[in-house]
Amino acid sequence: MNDKENFLTQIKLLGKSLVLFSAVIVSICAFILYLVLNPNADIFKATPEISETSSIDTTSTAEISSFEGEIKNGIHVPTGFVEDDGLEAVINNCTNCHSAKLVTQNRMSKENWLATIRWMQETQNLWDLGDDEPLILDYLATNYAPKEKGRRANLEIEDWYELKQ
Repeated sequence: MNDKENFLTQIKLLGKSLVLFSAVIVSICAFILYLVLNPNADIFKATPEISETSSIDTTSTAEISSFEGEIKNGIHVPTGFVEDDGLEAVINNCTNCHSAKLVTQNRMSKENWLATIRWMQETQNLWDLGDDEPLILDYLATNYAPKEKGRRANLEIEDWYELKQ
């Protein structure tokens, strides 16, 4: 093999390497563009392993999203929601995306609940609630409305004891 043939072989090898390198770069750029345009892509989200002793709420979405569940003292046990008209609609529409605790920890007026729903629809991909929306709003405004709080109630102690000095 003379120098000219050796040189041409090396040029061909270099050309093939550049094509392969370009393909890899284009693929990486396309993948990055996909992630930028689809921030909710769950490509890297692993399902966390939760032990039985974990303090995380381990009630599965399937358990919560079904209306079935024990009601004790007017509370739906799997979710902690108050038993009332609209409970099933709230379970089916709210607990698909987040914990029921996110609802029960909040207290809002009907207008603020509606504003929160609109915010979730605009920014969090919440679907149109359709005919369930008035039922859900009435349930939330009735059971999770703001509470007028003043001072805590006075303590009622039946048996006082004497402090010894």
